[in-house]
Amino acid sequence: MHTVTKSGLVPFITQRHGEEAAPDNLVIYRHSSGPRLYYGDEDPRDRPLRGVLWARCGFNPVDARHMPTGAPQWKLMHPYRQMITMQALRCQVCAEPARTPLGFIFLAGPRDEDPTQPAIYTNQPPVCPKHVRAAAVLCPHLERKPMVFLAKSAPLYGVSGVIYGLDERLQVHVVARPDHALSFGHPNMPTVLASQLIRRLSSFRILDMEELLRELELAA
Repeated sequence: MHTVTKSGLVPFITQRHGEEAAPDNLVIYRHSSGPRLYYGDEDPRDRPLRGVLWARCGFNPVDARHMPTGAPQWKLMHPYRQMITMQALRCQVCAEPARTPLGFIFLAGPRDEDPTQPAIYTNQPPVCPKHVRAAAVLCPHLERKPMVFLAKSAPLYGVSGVIYGLDERLQVHVVARPDHALSFGHPNMPTVLASQLIRRLSSFRILDMEELLRELELAA
């Protein structure tokens, strides 16, 4: 997702070497309401939001700034850090509050989204004004010319993840890997292993980077 810069800045949400996925010990139990996915050794931290089972991943030690250590795995977002950052609407780079006087800043690649759509679904946590330029440079997918969404409303929508089921031998296996967000009300949610939290941008303006920076300066 990101590239190394001379400053050494690595976004908070980026997964680091040494932060590996936990061994697969998933089980499915049948209930009167239907099947439900669990970890064999599950504890409450595995369902941090609305009862959804979350993908486990290791955590490296943090440095004096409370930022993760270790070489970045640029193409990966740490599933838990992505979730807590998106849930709390904190900056994906520094993990500080991302709210601005104008709303929340979300970035997408210049051709990622159809700006004519009334709602945009994003897995990218917001960015604070201090790091909006850095985020545009750190992510090659943004091509240094991101589509900027200045959102007044960005409610939680659902998750991105993998749907599991039982095969004919009653073994847990992958049923589907949806390429779209699943709403919290999706009928398969009880057997989803989530890896990313999704927000729906429903009240927003689209700007370019220079327009955004001018507006932020005027609003400061």
